[in-house]
Amino acid sequence: MVALGGCRDNPLAVSNPNNPNVAQVYGTPKDVETIISKIFQQMWDAQQGNPAVGNIGVGVQTMVMSFESHSGLANFGMGSRASIPRNPVSNDLGNSDQAIIFNDFDRLTRNSRSAANAIAAMDRFVAAGGGTGSAAEDARDRSFAYFNLGYGLGNIALLYDSAAIITPAVPSDVIPPLSTSKAVMDVALTFLDSALVISQSAAATSGANGWPIPTAWVSGGAAGSADVPIALWQQIIHSYKARFRAGNARTPADHAAVDWNAVVNDATAGITSDFVVTASSSGGWGAVWLDQMAVDATWSQMTPFILGMADTTGGYDAWLATALNSRAPFLLGTPDKRFPAGATRALQTAVTGNSHAGTAAGSILYFRNRPAGDDKPAAPWGNWYYDNWRFWSVNQGGGNGPVMAFSQVENDMLAAEGYIRTARVALAIPLINRTRVRAGLAAIPAGAAATDQVPGATGCVPRVPQPPNFTSTACGTVYEAMKWEKRVETSFTGYAQWFLDSRGWGDLTEGTVLEWPVPWEELYARQNLTIYTTSNSRAAKGTYGF
Repeated sequence: MVALGGCRDNPLAVSNPNNPNVAQVYGTPKDVETIISKIFQQMWDAQQGNPAVGNIGVGVQTMVMSFESHSGLANFGMGSRASIPRNPVSNDLGNSDQAIIFNDFDRLTRNSRSAANAIAAMDRFVAAGGGTGSAAEDARDRSFAYFNLGYGLGNIALLYDSAAIITPAVPSDVIPPLSTSKAVMDVALTFLDSALVISQSAAATSGANGWPIPTAWVSGGAAGSADVPIALWQQIIHSYKARFRAGNARTPADHAAVDWNAVVNDATAGITSDFVVTASSSGGWGAVWLDQMAVDATWSQMTPFILGMADTTGGYDAWLATALNSRAPFLLGTPDKRFPAGATRALQTAVTGNSHAGTAAGSILYFRNRPAGDDKPAAPWGNWYYDNWRFWSVNQGGGNGPVMAFSQVENDMLAAEGYIRTARVALAIPLINRTRVRAGLAAIPAGAAATDQVPGATGCVPRVPQPPNFTSTACGTVYEAMKWEKRVETSFTGYAQWFLDSRGWGDLTEGTVLEWPVPWEELYARQNLTIYTTSNSRAAKGTYGF
């Protein structure tokens, strides 16, 4: 008789490849690299929207809350967030916006967890003498994973009042407690630092298959079209550090307390050209909102609240002096070339005609006066003739085309604000003038102070609502000129751009909620945590009296 020895301690323990565990998924260095390569795309889709993977995030809500756009539609929760007086954010079971509120928190958290798991797995392989086979490739993978971990946690901290701090040292089966948004952001910044340090290490250039980071990891463009070399990668990290550090403040007092020297240091080491992601409907890089908002003015039209500051005819003043719910559209007259010129609506409309092509390459005509037949109803204070058509090419391309993830102007204005706040206004002025003069506006004199008004007399831009009644305007200061350039140049770029800035600057409409609560789904899953909302975290009456 021949005895057959079993090779399994438990004969009933059968590995199921269709339902793998964490160890299986991260089983080899190449498995880990594949996971790392997809994380930024997953988080991009969480924020920008991809029809194949579910809801778009709360970024669309922030646009109507900060007057970057206006719509009263219930879609994406826009109507509930746009209304004045402002509504609270409901966090009740079954609330109408629950899928939107949960979207960012859930998908950014899950992908942050994937990044942390990938870092831990790769570190184990490298420590055991394994890895991908190249020190440079290991460094590239680890740097990219740390960036994504910082990106995910940083974006959660920007919008939610608390979240879990996920690190590579936290096992995948451990649920970290909730921490404040400030604590989460502090950790996110350390992970971006780690991404930077790894890219600067000797290992980063030791061996093959390191940088550049392949196009497919950061964009939906053709292979090789947007590879990211190591120097550009380091600039991107610096820019996101500047954005996160400056953007996390909930109040003007918090914003003033930001380490502006650190913001300047990162911004001046940041990007020197726009960081662009190519949306690809077939490649899985979504741009649902930019695609949808170009359908018609029901989905997105401009409101005069902020953009009216370009007007030099008195129309904006008259609009401000009219009761909120009695306001009506007016013709914008401005020297700012980012808006259509013309003394009548017909002349302004003729500039772009019936075209839906969007801003042409090399043009700075970001806004159009739509044909009157394309007007759609909106709240009296949200109804205007103008559309932001800057990225309508995405809609015309069937959901494909360039999307600005981080503009050079945003980076420059982060540096400019840092210079102003650290008493180095002379260094801020050339940065502000770069786009200001290009747009046809008078240059700010080199020796101006932050509180000096911009030149132009009655034709100055921006014209800012004045206290105590905020029913008339005057030329804005150098600081307001910085805000104007940042707003106009970052409109419909990045994520929650105007909301984060307006929150820190104290420019939101009174009663606007400043942050979102941890979604009830997460609170239920954690058990014994009381469902709450952030109704007590609201904007005071601010700079412009809104």
